[in-house]
Amino acid sequence: MQNATVVLSDRPLPDLRFAAECDCLAHLYGNAGDRPLRARVYATDLTDEEWQIVRRVMPVPGWLCGRGGNPEGFCHREMIDAVRYFVDNGIKWRAMPADFPPWSAVYAFQHRWHTDELLDVLHERLREQVRIVEGRDDPEPSAAIVDSQSLRGASTLTGERRGYDGAKKVSGSKRHIAVDCLGLLLVVMVTAADLQDRDAGVALLERVRSLFTRVRLVWADSGYAAPWWIGPCTPSA
Repeated sequence: MQNATVVLSDRPLPDLRFAAECDCLAHLYGNAGDRPLRARVYATDLTDEEWQIVRRVMPVPGWLCGRGGNPEGFCHREMIDAVRYFVDNGIKWRAMPADFPPWSAVYAFQHRWHTDELLDVLHERLREQVRIVEGRDDPEPSAAIVDSQSLRGASTLTGERRGYDGAKKVSGSKRHIAVDCLGLLLVVMVTAADLQDRDAGVALLERVRSLFTRVRLVWADSGYAAPWWIGPCTPSA
């Protein structure tokens, strides 16, 4: 059956009255069902298989846990699709395509997830699932690998985040990461490019130890060479 078209702000959009309803929490328990679903036409849209994985590990919103707030009126899957589109294309919030929820609603959604650290929760749950699928006995890692990369900074990058890496001849910032043995991200930290790896490693390892108490072994290259790197990793109290 071909869809009819409706006009919104002089732009023809597909009428999705015949599309299947979504199974996100905003549809099941909120007010998202009051709005038609959009066609998923962008490369950044979640596939059905990806959505089923994400849906099972998504944090439950506060309004559904009795912590106050109104039930959400926009589909969670469409919100995630909108954020993925925004990040991948580097657009302004107000340039959000009209078939997504209003840009202000998408911005509020991502701001709430960032403020409440819900994106970290989602990432941790997905990482644990991948480890289990890959045959690891424990969803928590017991070893980590650390490394860094200096990145050229835009002219707008100023202050404490900008420095010059003499070895790489790069002016900008440096990202320090810790991954597990599967390459899955554990911790990321951004500093000025002139900060030595051995100095940044102190803060990086402290974060790894506080978040992943089972980690006992860490691999690093010679850039992290320092006396305090030698020896066992003492678990946090």
